[in-house]
Amino acid sequence: MTALTINPTARHELKIFGLLAAAFAVIYFLPVGQPRFDAAVTVALELTKWYAREHVVLCLLPAFWIAGAIAAFVSQASVMRFLGPKAPKPLAYGVGSVSGTILAVCSCTVLPLFSGIYRMGAGIGPATAFLYSGPAINVLAIVMTAKVLGAQLGAARAIGAVAFSVIIGLAMALIFRAEEQQKVAAAFALPEPDKGRPLWQTAAFFAVLVGILIFANWGAASQTTGFFAAVFSVKWLLTSLLGAVLALLLWRWFKLDPKRIAVVAAATAAVAVALPGHPTWPFLVATLGLAWLTAGREDEAGEWFNQAWSYTKQIVPLLLGGVLVAGFVFGRPGHEALIPSSWISGLVGGNSVGANLFASVAGAFMYFATLTEVPILQGLIGSGMGSGPALALLLAGPALSLPAMLVLNSMIGFKKTATYVVLVVVMATITGCAYGHWFA
Repeated sequence: MTALTINPTARHELKIFGLLAAAFAVIYFLPVGQPRFDAAVTVALELTKWYAREHVVLCLLPAFWIAGAIAAFVSQASVMRFLGPKAPKPLAYGVGSVSGTILAVCSCTVLPLFSGIYRMGAGIGPATAFLYSGPAINVLAIVMTAKVLGAQLGAARAIGAVAFSVIIGLAMALIFRAEEQQKVAAAFALPEPDKGRPLWQTAAFFAVLVGILIFANWGAASQTTGFFAAVFSVKWLLTSLLGAVLALLLWRWFKLDPKRIAVVAAATAAVAVALPGHPTWPFLVATLGLAWLTAGREDEAGEWFNQAWSYTKQIVPLLLGGVLVAGFVFGRPGHEALIPSSWISGLVGGNSVGANLFASVAGAFMYFATLTEVPILQGLIGSGMGSGPALALLLAGPALSLPAMLVLNSMIGFKKTATYVVLVVVMATITGCAYGHWFA
């Protein structure tokens, strides 16, 4: 008996038929009209709209420009020196974790920055330490955790997050050490970097870009007095001053047309005056103006735009799609979606291994904007959540999300992404169990 063979053309057509049939079946059986399904769709769209308004312009766009600047202005040899596989471990992991701490961004905003340093030659260990520390070691979030949920939980979160950034980085370097050795071999073949711009100019340029990112996203403090509240009250003044410094640097160091720079500055100021209560709009105008100033040039400013634009094309569709799916499944604070919040509350009670594991996994897939994890946890603890699962969610949630996983997969591949996710979930679970056992 001869085996049934299908020629490649027929196989291709059968695949198309299967995809069309599956898409038709999904649409045909959509439970439209069911209250929970309709609510999940609405919540997903609301969350995606909120994300686009609150995070894309103020968080992601500056992050894309910083990542593009890393690729365009920082030599690969410099990255290898401080973050490469052969760099001294105290230096590499110290720089990786401290850099993320200074930024204090969410799990999505840190992605283009991670991609920038990883593509330029950073070892997977230090790069992963940076990836985790950015959203996890957020000083304001830790302070807010201590004030709202108690000093004990706040201290545990701070200690756990710092330890996680280093331990997870070391574990990633050990697991993928063969690939790291290949990166080391490639580094030895790199030519000596050109003199280029003086180091102090590059450092000042990045300090301005990072300052704009930090102050534009400075969150409101829980109290009306103190350092955080004082900075929040003048955050847009500080952002504007740094924007003016950036314009000066673009003129003096990058030789951009001062007339064009003046047009962008005037347009930004006009929008700020016309819409005084909507700072996102002048910020967007300034960002688009920067693109207009740098796009199409053949010099280093043009390379900066090209690198930033490549990150934008790669990351934005995956992030928005991931946020939409996360909102459809998990909802957002105060609004249920496909999975009822009562299920989650019921599964994280006590301090069992199962409760801690579920809290870690749920936190890993949910999307938490900066500081939103604290009020969410406050409600879950009030519904009976154990202290161990609370810490597990705090250690896994802000550092991971479904949108972040989708983007990471496109950057470093499924194997490294899955390993990173598993390490975060397992360590959060173990830490939550230990904390719940000792401090129940």
